[in-house]
Amino acid sequence: MAKKYAYLFPGQGAQAPGMVKDLAEAFPAAKKVIDDVSSITGLDMGKLLWESDAETLSRSDNSQIAITTASLAIMAVLKEKGIEPSAAMGFSLGEFPALYAAGVVSFETLINLVRQRGLIMQKVCEEIAAENKGHAPGMSAILGLPPETVKKIADAIPNAYAANMNSVKQTVVSGTFDALTEMEERAMKSGARRAIRLKVAGPFHSPLMQKAAVEFEKVLAPVEFAAPKIPLFSNVTGKRATTGAEIKESAVKHLTHGVLWTDEEAVLASLIKEDGGEWAILEPGPGKVLTGLWSQTEAGAALPAVPVGTADAVNSL
Repeated sequence: MAKKYAYLFPGQGAQAPGMVKDLAEAFPAAKKVIDDVSSITGLDMGKLLWESDAETLSRSDNSQIAITTASLAIMAVLKEKGIEPSAAMGFSLGEFPALYAAGVVSFETLINLVRQRGLIMQKVCEEIAAENKGHAPGMSAILGLPPETVKKIADAIPNAYAANMNSVKQTVVSGTFDALTEMEERAMKSGARRAIRLKVAGPFHSPLMQKAAVEFEKVLAPVEFAAPKIPLFSNVTGKRATTGAEIKESAVKHLTHGVLWTDEEAVLASLIKEDGGEWAILEPGPGKVLTGLWSQTEAGAALPAVPVGTADAVNSL
């Protein structure tokens, strides 16, 4: 029986100057993806990926299209090597290349959606920052407390929201400046190891991003989403997504709802166990954040994930 592959696509924050440059130089398939994205968006993707500094790349209007392009370039090279996904899921932004991997949207549709999503989110974040000079909403990572505890604390604080269920040891909370300050204080008193205010543009995956959701819903309105051809998992529900209508609805909710990543990992682990075949977990994108999160799961001990963000990593498969 042939080996099966599950793809974990990283989200915003995974970007780094120079990402996939070695891949594009080594594999024409990767360079073609970058050229195709440039043609669709009118952006010079090579320049954005390889000549931008970290601050420029961190903007939502740059990072989202850059990370997606990197993931697609890696996926194209893997396909050339005969490696294709039998299951896919992505963290936050990473859910969009996962949609393409599962056959839900076309390449061009994906690029246009990600480009518009990044522009909308950047605009809304800039408006939020302007309205709250020096006191802007954002996100805090709470380390060392169970997700259930973090959620309970956040639920008791107005304008604080458990946003990213990263692992049993790490939960990210979105909220207003004051809500996050109170969240961090309460978390530390409850035994958290650390509470870190993150350097992000806005309060992602919370109701505070409702304006962005309204704008993105307009972009999505004329787009048809197909049913996934392989198992695909949803950040919004933490379960498998089975219909195009459900996936399209979740793409809007995605901006205002939390990322139930630990639930998705558990569902993927169950699928692999029930399948009984030989599987490999790959992270086709820059960095290795999701590889690290998978390693904290029970399944990760027996089946480690492998980051494949470089030419050397791809060649080692």
